[in-house]
Amino acid sequence: MTPTRTRAVLVALTATAALALTACGSGDGTAHSGAHATPNSGAPAGASAPATTAGAHNAQDVTFAQSMIPHHQQALEMAALAADRASSARVQDLAARIEKAQDPEIKTMSGWLKAWGEDVPMAGMDHSGHTDMAGMMDDKDMTALKKAEGKDFDTMFLTMMVQHHQGAVDMATTERSKGEYAPATSMAGDIVTAQNAEVKEMNKLLGKG
Repeated sequence: MTPTRTRAVLVALTATAALALTACGSGDGTAHSGAHATPNSGAPAGASAPATTAGAHNAQDVTFAQSMIPHHQQALEMAALAADRASSARVQDLAARIEKAQDPEIKTMSGWLKAWGEDVPMAGMDHSGHTDMAGMMDDKDMTALKKAEGKDFDTMFLTMMVQHHQGAVDMATTERSKGEYAPATSMAGDIVTAQNAEVKEMNKLLGKG
């Protein structure tokens, strides 16, 4: 083979190799780009599914939040009266714990409803439209509680709050069995545990336990 022909063959082989390397490099680059563009790079295709499921909610979750918010708001209204009307330090302490527990829960549930695009019950609203809700006091009950003082207040407060808590426990129990949103069903479980314990405490203060 002549030197000229040899050089021509080498040039052709070099060009072919370069094209092959360029093609491989392009393919790898595309694959890596796609992998890095995926948040769960290297994870199985269905790895993100649990997060989606955990964030799902249903109509029961909405009902729970929209009902429990005004229910809690009334409990806070009742508890706030104890500071200067209750004669028992134990009743005042209980009322303070109720406020500490339920105010953050109202804020959390309000956040859920906003995120879901649902109506949020407003603070300070008239509760007369919710008297059919389990455990809710009517206007007559609330007026009587506001007028009571000392031991009469203690007895009235504890009696009403037992009923109020029992209603909340019923609502939370329904959420635990029918709700879908994990944070909501978890909160419902906490409400059942905490308020059942407070009901026992209040019944003891009333001399019933």
